[in-house]
Amino acid sequence: MRLDARWAVAASFFLNGFALASWVSRVPHMRDQLQLSNSSLGLLLLCAALASVIGLPASAPLIARWGVAAVVRAGSVMVAVGIVGLGTGVFAGTVVLAAGSLAVYGMGTAVWDISMNVEAAAVEQSLGRSIMPRFHAAFSLGTVAGAGSGAAAVALGLSMPWHMLVIAAAVLTLSLTSARHFLLSQAPEDSRSGAAQAWREPHVLLIGLMVLALALTEGVANDWLALALKDGYGVSEPLAVLGFATFLASMTVGRMVGPVLLDRFGRVPVLWSTMALAALGVLAVVLGQQPVLVVAGIVMWGLGASLGFPVGMSAAADDPQKAAARVSVVSTLGYAAFLMGPPLLGFLADHVGVLHALLVISVLLVPAALVVPSARERTQTLT
Repeated sequence: MRLDARWAVAASFFLNGFALASWVSRVPHMRDQLQLSNSSLGLLLLCAALASVIGLPASAPLIARWGVAAVVRAGSVMVAVGIVGLGTGVFAGTVVLAAGSLAVYGMGTAVWDISMNVEAAAVEQSLGRSIMPRFHAAFSLGTVAGAGSGAAAVALGLSMPWHMLVIAAAVLTLSLTSARHFLLSQAPEDSRSGAAQAWREPHVLLIGLMVLALALTEGVANDWLALALKDGYGVSEPLAVLGFATFLASMTVGRMVGPVLLDRFGRVPVLWSTMALAALGVLAVVLGQQPVLVVAGIVMWGLGASLGFPVGMSAAADDPQKAAARVSVVSTLGYAAFLMGPPLLGFLADHVGVLHALLVISVLLVPAALVVPSARERTQTLT
């Protein structure tokens, strides 16, 4: 395996996260500029999630026909176009343009996400050891950097169109370059028939349901944490974005140290522990009231949410011959969280406030814990 393939995959994950957090960090500004209620904002964010869910099933046949690198490039172009259009729509106060741009972004980030996870699974198999959480840590590092760019842009008074234009140019240039060094040119099996079969495998569906719950735990923080801090505790917008960045930094730490814990204790005990930590963290954020408790809750939430998605990807890729199809199915179910999250929290927030609406995460994590054993290491697991 070429050494630079690992760095190319890590760069792709970083850039995907950087693009996401850069525009998410401007959600409070989007709501105010477009004069939206919380439920209306949830519906606007739903445009990206819905487009992502539509794009995910198309990813496998696109990869089979054009190859992983080409699909990543196409996805990054759509992401760049989407966030530039979003910034323009928000600046102009045009909800239709913002919604359409989020749909373009959502479609692009979905096909990019599936492709880079398929590539990551191939690199993981060629190395003969599990490193998927480290790739997702690169995604988290990207989100930290993106949130930092948002905080800086807000503090400097940089308009959203210029902010998004700079982000889009950087993401597109670096993504097109990194994809040249990918290890895998095409999916390792017939992605169409493989995906159809994977949808009929019970343990794959259970892994997907687990990932759905933990992706919702992560996604709700991405969409609503900054707003919850601003509305619930009356903090300034830059400080609210800093709280969001703290969550992302905690996720990054969790994904960096996660492989050590996974190798020592196994997937199931680690996932149960981190899910409990996330649930307690949400409770501390909502009920803590004191700054030290709220900050501690944000850290616990970030650490607790850190391993769900990458461990789900590793579990789906335990059998290298079926990795691409199973990763596609599990990712599709996981992305359903981003479909449900914005409207669910938006409607709840209109009734109980954004901060208290977060409590739904602690409730949903309880039944989600029941399907965690589906991710247990199988005989094909890497050693």
